[in-house]
Amino acid sequence: MRLGTVEHKKEIKVIVLVENDTFLDVAKAADQANITDFDFTDMQRLIEQGENALEKVSFLLDQNNESCFISADEVVFRPPVIPLQYRAFSIFEDHLKNAFAQATKLSGIKYEIPPVWYEQPIYYKGNRLSFVGHKAEIKWPSFSEFLDIELEIAAIIGKKGRDIKEEDASNYIFGYSILNDISARDAQMKEMPGQMGPAKSKDFDTGNVLGPFILTADEVDHPVALNMEARVNGSVWGGGNSKDMHHSFSDIIAHISRSETIYPGEVIGSGTVGTGSGIESGKKLTPGDEFELEIEKIGTLSNKIVRIGL
Repeated sequence: MRLGTVEHKKEIKVIVLVENDTFLDVAKAADQANITDFDFTDMQRLIEQGENALEKVSFLLDQNNESCFISADEVVFRPPVIPLQYRAFSIFEDHLKNAFAQATKLSGIKYEIPPVWYEQPIYYKGNRLSFVGHKAEIKWPSFSEFLDIELEIAAIIGKKGRDIKEEDASNYIFGYSILNDISARDAQMKEMPGQMGPAKSKDFDTGNVLGPFILTADEVDHPVALNMEARVNGSVWGGGNSKDMHHSFSDIIAHISRSETIYPGEVIGSGTVGTGSGIESGKKLTPGDEFELEIEKIGTLSNKIVRIGL
């Protein structure tokens, strides 16, 4: 199933994709089916309620109740879930090699992949409150002249756990979504020598985009292997396949849950797939650009970047 969150008639609703541009209003369908033992009004609550809630959603979808259908042109997309916690990883070797080569040219500072990157998953914790959804306008931050997209696959945690074994970790994934981690490259190159990881280069309003849907984990094999493509103004910038992750989501979950509890609704970003950003080939965004990030089976995440005040 492909689940999402939208605003419809001034209400925030959880929806499931029926086909093409038609959605099922899950809470309305549950109400009409007299299902009262689950809360379908909020994606976080749905995730927390686990597999039984998903089974009910699947049942409601099968009922094909057209009185509960919503057309895509009636809604405003929101992030499918506001992350309870957001960890951004860097898992694709080709992206790092390409990006570091360009960053070295631009800054004069030699960038190389450190040995620890191969030994364990590396991440930082991003701003969970800056997330926006499909078709939202991205606001150009005032402190940057070099903006870039990042095509990533995100895993959404579905169960609470601690000290999770790698062989069990896939059972903790609720589903997958598309993540665009908008990056201020000039700010990033300035701050990275401080050895505290990316900070302001990733932290600005509308800087993280998630959606349009969460593809439930039962729809794909694990480890996930899906084709990914990034386009700007209709032109292909690059892409690859999620199977090329150096560390799998199971590796990641086992690593982050060591002596630390993870919770339903946490979002894990894979980092950029190889050639899934502009910096790898010297490309930059310009105000008014429209970009589409597509991942097989999940859909296409589309946004436009605007610069206000010029």
